[in-house]
Amino acid sequence: METVWTDLLCIGAGLAGERVAIEVSTAGFQSICLSIVPPRRSHSSAAQGGMQASLGNCCMGEADCPDTHFQDTVKGSDWGCDQEVARLFVETAPEAVREMAFWGIPWNRIVPGKSVYFKGGKPYEKTESEENEGLITARGFGGTAKWRACYTSDGTGHTLLYTMDNKVVELGVTVHDRTEAISLIHDGETCIGAVARCLKTGRLRAYLARATLIATGGYGKIYRESTNAVINEGGGALIALDTEIVPIGNPEAVQFHPTGIVPTNILVTEGCRGDGGTLLDVNEERFMHEYEPEKAELASRDVVSRWMIHHIRRGLGVKSDHGDHLWLDIRHLGAEHIKTKLREVEEICNNFLGVDPITQLIPVRPAQHYSMGGVRTDKDGAAYGLKGLFAAGEAACWDLHGFNRLGGNSLAETVVAGKIVGKKIVAFLQGSESKYDTALIKGAVIKNQERIDGMISGRAGHENVFEIRNAMQDVLMERVGIFRNGKDLQKAVDSLQGLHEKSRRVGLRSNGRGANPELSLALKIQGMVRLALCVAYAALKRTESRGCHAREDFEARNDRDWLNRTLATWREGSDLPTLNYEAASKVVELAPGDRGYGVCKIISCDGEIIGA
Repeated sequence: METVWTDLLCIGAGLAGERVAIEVSTAGFQSICLSIVPPRRSHSSAAQGGMQASLGNCCMGEADCPDTHFQDTVKGSDWGCDQEVARLFVETAPEAVREMAFWGIPWNRIVPGKSVYFKGGKPYEKTESEENEGLITARGFGGTAKWRACYTSDGTGHTLLYTMDNKVVELGVTVHDRTEAISLIHDGETCIGAVARCLKTGRLRAYLARATLIATGGYGKIYRESTNAVINEGGGALIALDTEIVPIGNPEAVQFHPTGIVPTNILVTEGCRGDGGTLLDVNEERFMHEYEPEKAELASRDVVSRWMIHHIRRGLGVKSDHGDHLWLDIRHLGAEHIKTKLREVEEICNNFLGVDPITQLIPVRPAQHYSMGGVRTDKDGAAYGLKGLFAAGEAACWDLHGFNRLGGNSLAETVVAGKIVGKKIVAFLQGSESKYDTALIKGAVIKNQERIDGMISGRAGHENVFEIRNAMQDVLMERVGIFRNGKDLQKAVDSLQGLHEKSRRVGLRSNGRGANPELSLALKIQGMVRLALCVAYAALKRTESRGCHAREDFEARNDRDWLNRTLATWREGSDLPTLNYEAASKVVELAPGDRGYGVCKIISCDGEIIGA
């Protein structure tokens, strides 16, 4: 049995994992990052539009400050976030953006003088001051009072990740890519590492660490139509759920992005609408201003997605072989703007659709995009239930986003949380001692090897793993989507329970050796179905509408009964998760109120019914 020792084991080598590793390595501790893919292919590289930070440099961001960013974030979360975490985040974000500039990010900068910007498809003039020439600029994003999304064209995640990985190389952080963690090693109280599988050879390794970080991104690929990369199957959440101790926070909080392209569901950035792009219907007419007169296309993502589906339901969608869709129009922004500030959008549309966005409309429809839920942590990034286990980025429910994430806040969260949680892990390592139970470690490896052998030999059963995955994805898309109701949610739970039983009896058609995608999926499928059940069952039990969780049979946001966070754990032998709840925020700076966009009744904390 191959065993590897380190101070910090980062499961995941995207922005959050690498930023934590940098913090820990700078303090003199050893870090190892595990990654399914080479780090620069992590899903962080797919982020396009920007990273939110209240610099207040550009004229449209003038007088911006952490307080305004805080208010936008809390309102965006529909009062579902941890306000103490939101405060930490907004105060640290400007420092993190400037630090990334020092490390080499080529942020777009202010060019002084007059220029044209678009809002609602119409041109307006703005003037940047001479004294701010060369400072980091920003663009507008949905749900914000100021322009604060710092960006590098529309490849912000790409430049951030490459710069971060350069820093990792500079510090000598060890990265084991093409390696997947398949279970945590713990004794019920303390996590001491993970069992991982080499995706090239198929061999198992035991990684032992004084601190273990889960930073594996989201779990979008449990849905059929998702903007996520194929690797985003929730690996970190699955191994945490498998402990029977660590809870998944707010699994029902699943964000749909308004502009996934049809039919591939690849994302085109919110920066399109932030820069003045508009949404059009089958008649090539704008409609968002009819539903949201003030924010229009730049209301929050949950609100825009719902209105888009509502508009399609009214019969105003564009018919196609891939279902009804709407149009995104950026033609009026002009070729120069598109080729410089939206160049990835141009490449995506040309390469995957055969559409030139300079002269043609882009077919779009809401697609699953982000998991607000994840491994529940405290404000220091420490996971509930197991000492020595931490989480950061989309894999974590830190809980910055509550029930809706604002665009640009996730890219910022990876870097900001990585910085904050990294410092807390350094403090943890400085005060911790190593103690490893060899029998526990050996037992964990043997258990996983026996599971693999059972699948290869057929002893475990003969169910087809791909059929189970496809059925799970269909159930979630059809019954646990943008609009939800009790009848469909109950059917989803019933269907998923049947798939969960089948997932216990998966066998392989292949020999299982080496780089085998069938075995990789087979090892995750039971956990993926369990995670899907956490999403569906928690959605069924939450009898209100809040942010992305829109119940057609419970239309009001119910602050009296549901101003809380779901905690889902899984006990072995069960066919449903155990749900517990905790207060959404222990520290309340901004009392619950109206978001300023979206139409929703509110049952206040004292039971008063407010709104339409």
